[in-house]
Amino acid sequence: MFSPARRYGIAGAALAVWALTACGSSSGGGDDPATAPTTTQAAAKDKGPQCVGEAPADGVHVLRGGGFRLPGGGGVQYAAASADGTSRTATLRDGAGYGAGQRQWTVKPGSRLTVSGHAYTVRQVCSYRVVLEPKEAKDKAALAAAPESMEFAGGAADNPLCFTTNRAVLAAASKSFPAKGQPLSLLDNGGVKQLPSGPSLTVSYVDTAAGTAGLGANCAGVPVALYKDVRVGDTVEFAGVLFKVSELTEQAVRLTRTSE
Repeated sequence: MFSPARRYGIAGAALAVWALTACGSSSGGGDDPATAPTTTQAAAKDKGPQCVGEAPADGVHVLRGGGFRLPGGGGVQYAAASADGTSRTATLRDGAGYGAGQRQWTVKPGSRLTVSGHAYTVRQVCSYRVVLEPKEAKDKAALAAAPESMEFAGGAADNPLCFTTNRAVLAAASKSFPAKGQPLSLLDNGGVKQLPSGPSLTVSYVDTAAGTAGLGANCAGVPVALYKDVRVGDTVEFAGVLFKVSELTEQAVRLTRTSE
């Protein structure tokens, strides 16, 4: 049996970097979001609020710690979050995956981004996701387009299944998870839970002494989520489905589905 303070890292994939311009304050550098913490120091609890702004039904969900490939060859990551008890901001980084020297910006609901010549507005900032709305109808249509196949092939060929707002694709992914109110257990053994119609999920570490864990998700060769230092009661999202962390043990992280 492993020590409760031992952590297991997830290796991030090296991906191409795309240009991103944005409204908001900018800063350089930043830690690699695909690298799990290496100490057992207790993580600071998020002050909230959990979400600020309203998410449109066809919005693009960029998950905490992960990236999203966008139409036109661009990409964006949700690199870091900040909340002071009354407001919330997010740090977005250019490109769907981490790379040295990438630019990043602090945004809030209403901030506007231009990614590879395509305009987006930040509609919602949550502890677990940022929701973007494309400005142009052609970009909305591209994101909502039906894939040629609902079968996963591996790598970039799965972009239409992993980076989409298509209702049929999201419904298929939703069915891969337990029903609302039911548990989902992810084992802390370095293994991967591969969903038949969605991302692969991994527990990067469990620290029972600190009461925290790390959860990761990958799809089409992109780290699409990396939730560091989650606690019991925290919300996470995978493939458009919401869960609350319900239990942390040395052996597993247990989630309870909270959305339909």
